[in-house]
Amino acid sequence: MTAIRLLLVDDDPLVRAGLSFMLGGADDVEIVGEAADGDEVEALVDRTRPDVVLMDIRMPVVDGLTATERLRGRPDAPQVVVLTTFHADEQVLRALRAGAAGFVLKDTPPPEILDAVRRVAAGDPVLSPAVTRRLMEHAAGSAADTRRTRARTRIAALNDREREVAVAVGRGMANAAIAAELFMSVATVKTHVSRILAKLDLNNRVQIALLAYDAGLLEEYEEQEEDGH
Repeated sequence: MTAIRLLLVDDDPLVRAGLSFMLGGADDVEIVGEAADGDEVEALVDRTRPDVVLMDIRMPVVDGLTATERLRGRPDAPQVVVLTTFHADEQVLRALRAGAAGFVLKDTPPPEILDAVRRVAAGDPVLSPAVTRRLMEHAAGSAADTRRTRARTRIAALNDREREVAVAVGRGMANAAIAAELFMSVATVKTHVSRILAKLDLNNRVQIALLAYDAGLLEEYEEQEEDGH
């Protein structure tokens, strides 16, 4: 079994030590490096080639949001899981929009943080639909109308089948569940997801879910369900 290569980024040395102790003891995780600020991340990624970066948001020189944006703009970028002390934080949402695959709270029990790292390394986002909804409602604000118009324009690039898959991803469904509901194979679902990512220039399922929410597709789906369609 190949170990998951993990990079820890947090400005608090005690937090880093605790995470290293908790996560480094797992047979399938190798801590390949630690950074105290976002400005150290890119050089460390070049040197250590991590699969996953556990990234604190608030750091003094370069914050985790900026570091995430820089990382996710690179070819062969590692997955990023954001560490935060807040459930509903505008910066968390911005990190997700920038390409983070999920977030965990700093007071999350160690086994759950380990599970999050494993899931992200396997390509699964670490966000429940309920948490996604709460985050986006928290950050709706005055820009919501502009964001909806922009999102609808982008979603228009999808065909009907891709749009159905995008809605299912936004509902937090796994590939097997989407396949069963839409009467297609899991391989076909994966193909549709890949095409959606390529057409919309997105880099993970979390971003598909955010865009589907912004465009109002999840609201439309819920209304159709209530009407019995």
